[in-house]
Amino acid sequence: MTAPKLLVIQPDASDPIGPLGDWLTEAGAELDIRLLPDQTLPADLDGYAGVVCLGGGMGANDDEAHPWLADVRKLLSKAAGARIPTLAICLGSQLLAVALGGSVATGDQGPEVGPGLVSKKDAAWTDPLFAELPLMQDVLQFHNDAITRLPAGAELLASSPRYPYQAFRFDRCAYGVQFHIETTPHVVLDWARQAPEMAELTRPDVLTPENLARVHADITETWRPFAQRFVRLVSGDLAPAADRQRTLPMA
Repeated sequence: MTAPKLLVIQPDASDPIGPLGDWLTEAGAELDIRLLPDQTLPADLDGYAGVVCLGGGMGANDDEAHPWLADVRKLLSKAAGARIPTLAICLGSQLLAVALGGSVATGDQGPEVGPGLVSKKDAAWTDPLFAELPLMQDVLQFHNDAITRLPAGAELLASSPRYPYQAFRFDRCAYGVQFHIETTPHVVLDWARQAPEMAELTRPDVLTPENLARVHADITETWRPFAQRFVRLVSGDLAPAADRQRTLPMA
């Protein structure tokens, strides 16, 4: 059986695919990682069975400084329109939301930083990827911007008191998660050094190597099986969500 090929869009060198890449390849996927802007995106998605879009320090609408973001949004819109399974993380989820007609802005509750929990919403209990997750999921947060409006017809899958749009699905198989599941303690500590004003918003004992190691062990326990289910979805071994007869907004 041929390994399903995933296009991995990496908008920022500071946010590599990390353990998530290991989980995906363990499950049988082949990864084509494109680090932007040094590496170009493919013109289309021919030959790809799925798409993963990672995070980054720029804003989802920061086209003036990063003009290639428009190409990322266009490709994410194409993937959703073609019902190619997509997993978009943090900035990736914001790019996906904007590409499909949602909106993103600076979070009105301030930055969300460090380990946290998100909770499943009603639609998650019947979702092919989220149904088997626990009610409360361990995640890692590190963002200034937040999704302020979901694309029309999107299903809310996870939420938190501070920022409600933590995870969503558009149509049958395009997923966005505001939080991180791909990090390592080393990556998070690097982010904290690069953005001390954000790191200062957490308690002193939160962003320590010891605590981050514990948190990432919990993240692995929860999200490794999730990544395996995503590969099953990409491979056709797991049925996508039921068709709700939605239409895609014009790109």
